[in-house]
Amino acid sequence: MDDIIKYILEEDIGFGDITSNTLIPEDKCFDARIVSREEGILAGVEIIKSLFQEYGIEVISSMNDGDGIAEGDVILELSGNARTILTLERTALNLLMRMCGVATATNRVAGKVREVNPKIRIAGTRKTMPALKRFDKLAIAIGGGDTHRYSLDDMVMIKDNHIAVVGSVKEALAIAKENISFSKKIEIEVETKEDAIIAAEGGADIVMFDNMGFEESQETLKLLEEKNLRDRVLIEFSGDVNEDNILDYALLDVDIISLGALTHSSRSLNLGLDMD
Repeated sequence: MDDIIKYILEEDIGFGDITSNTLIPEDKCFDARIVSREEGILAGVEIIKSLFQEYGIEVISSMNDGDGIAEGDVILELSGNARTILTLERTALNLLMRMCGVATATNRVAGKVREVNPKIRIAGTRKTMPALKRFDKLAIAIGGGDTHRYSLDDMVMIKDNHIAVVGSVKEALAIAKENISFSKKIEIEVETKEDAIIAAEGGADIVMFDNMGFEESQETLKLLEEKNLRDRVLIEFSGDVNEDNILDYALLDVDIISLGALTHSSRSLNLGLDMD
């Protein structure tokens, strides 16, 4: 994450902040505040504090990650070299605004679902902003969600394209179980009732219902229960689920609902930096 922030700064600064360096004396010190322009969930403030402190800016006061914020709340109070504060401003705000947006969306969805079914985990996906995956995942966790996989080496996740290459759900599971360490879980996507049964019987740890629709998902869960297979696996819903229909799915016997929209479609929260 430090390397990514360094790159973002280098990209933004170029050969120097010619505006601040032209207008502001080199030794001019000033106070500044990062202020919320709307309500949401705060995420990423510890990262931003470290960024300012690394460049010699004093953090006078700060709210905490996970805090609810309202319009006008002072998230961070800073004091130090005015040129430095202004040079860091855009990078700090861009990261903080995005992380707050992801955390706010996660918190909103998870809160709705838990009112209906407290046991369900709301999870993100790998549909994150390139290079910002760790920031997005941290924001999901702060917002009360499950991060799901951080990277490809977290677990075996057999998707439709893997199955297309290998030939079948049954064959893909057999190969995975023969070759992977006991320490790694195996998840597999299924699109039909038949494949869900094969996956549960074949030893998958997690069966993901991918774009199956509400009625077929309901029927598949009932069939797994009838065959005494439901308790063998975790069930994850993904694909067809969105914020508009998620409460319908939450009424079913499901363990995890994952939504790529938490990261690929969340709106950044409106924050600003004011020089006092």
